[in-house]
Amino acid sequence: MVKKLYLPLLMALVVALSSCGKMGALSSEYFTTNPQVLEAVGGKVPVTINGKFPEKYFKKNAVVEVTPVLRWNGGEAKSQPAVFQGEKIEGNDQTISYKMGGNYTMKGNFDYVPEMAKSELYLAFNVKQGKKTISIPDVKVADGVISTSELINNTLSSANTAGSEDAFQRIIKQAQEAKIMFLIQQANLRTSELKSASIADFQKAVTEANADTKGKKINNIEISAYASPDGGMDLNTGLAEKREANTAKYLNKELKKGKVNATVDSKYTAEDWEGFQELVSKSNIQDKDLILRVLSMYQDPQQRETEIKNLSTVFKNLADEILPQLRRSRLTLNYDLIGKSDEEITTFANEDASKLNIEELLYAATLTKDNSKKEAIYKKATELYSNDYRAYNNLAALAFQNGDTSKAQSYLAKAANLKSAPEVNMNLGLVALKNGNKSAAESFFGKAAGAKSLNESLGNLYVSRGEYDRAVSSFGDSKTNSAALAQILAKDYNKAKNTLSNVETPDAYTDYLMAILGARTNNASMVTSSLSSAVKKDASLAKKAATDLEFAKFATNSDFLSIIK
Repeated sequence: MVKKLYLPLLMALVVALSSCGKMGALSSEYFTTNPQVLEAVGGKVPVTINGKFPEKYFKKNAVVEVTPVLRWNGGEAKSQPAVFQGEKIEGNDQTISYKMGGNYTMKGNFDYVPEMAKSELYLAFNVKQGKKTISIPDVKVADGVISTSELINNTLSSANTAGSEDAFQRIIKQAQEAKIMFLIQQANLRTSELKSASIADFQKAVTEANADTKGKKINNIEISAYASPDGGMDLNTGLAEKREANTAKYLNKELKKGKVNATVDSKYTAEDWEGFQELVSKSNIQDKDLILRVLSMYQDPQQRETEIKNLSTVFKNLADEILPQLRRSRLTLNYDLIGKSDEEITTFANEDASKLNIEELLYAATLTKDNSKKEAIYKKATELYSNDYRAYNNLAALAFQNGDTSKAQSYLAKAANLKSAPEVNMNLGLVALKNGNKSAAESFFGKAAGAKSLNESLGNLYVSRGEYDRAVSSFGDSKTNSAALAQILAKDYNKAKNTLSNVETPDAYTDYLMAILGARTNNASMVTSSLSSAVKKDASLAKKAATDLEFAKFATNSDFLSIIK
């Protein structure tokens, strides 16, 4: 009897102990992370944790909260916890079997800070069984964070800004026209026409261009003589030809008198249908649409004339208003305005900028590679031409390249107040991106269509957001540090090496990226030579390399250690 009662009581006690006993420490072998080594992406450190509660571990009356915690010297960051429950708990969390145990997956995400480079990822457990809270030791599941993507904050400083261009032209094509009108069916030059204001202005322009051998150069003078399209073809041909000859004779006489050596090119048009159509289309003449339709329907000159004359209601208006304007010779002086030489512009920019117009002054800045001289010229431009946004924008570009985003922001505010130009918006986007405001950067880039280097700027934005393939596409063949960074992050190492080898002005980060490339391709000599060059240009990179997990496999390399010491 006693034995029969003892066995069931023993079994009940075992069950009770299994439900109420404490949950012990968990081994790290029950956990894996993806990625195995954490990596910053778009300013975040994402991680997927795959875990397992072993068989006969998870108590039936337990609720377990698991929190990913990233810890470093002097700080820590926590991610969203996951909650699990035993078989006797009524709730909506994932239930873990006591007998079988259970697998689970949870996500972690941390805002990146530089100190995370040397850090450890732990899982912290909070266990509740009934009214009791039980402590389980934290479990370390990963070491450190690769922060290569965060180099965008450094490579962005060498990004190509968008400058505002000058409209300077050393040689500007000019033309001065005059007309000599003729009476119907006549080709003689009337005194009243030769003394007109149009001819006087033309003669003055010829004289001035001929005299100013430094600032102007005559190319040629064109004579185009015409007859109106009324009348027979033979008659009109003869008229147009005589008008050309008489005009040329007069012009050559005047040129000889003024001692002007210029080429005269002359031609005539027997029936000026093109001029007729243009004048009709611009007029308010009755039935002009009907006249234009006739011109489009018939190509034969004789048929055109016949059809238009049949429009008796409007032909008188044509004869009075349109046709007389076509009986003419047109004189055209073609000459070049020759601007100041580069030497003259440079001298004035340095000594008396007030003698330069805004285009010449902006052009002057392109004649020097000295950024301090460029800055001085642009400042003079803002003083003399304060309503032109371009000098302010170019000052902002220089400030950004010098790492002074605050000054760049100030100049861009002045530029934007004058004009919301594409290049101003693009530079505002770069400043916003440098300041960590990605949404503002995207907004400014959206208003920068047509700006030079816009695709490159978008590439920088995509890198900062962790969109590496998109960034590589946007950079195209750009040879910049940021383009190479995108290619490294997208694991296109051959292209990255080519880009870094062709950066126009390589700096410390060009070398540092080459060292990372060497580490990723197991090229120890590339690592040490590139890193040595980087540290010589920027000593602070030695400290960075010492904790950079990109170089973890070289931690015992003597050459590497001598560089970072």
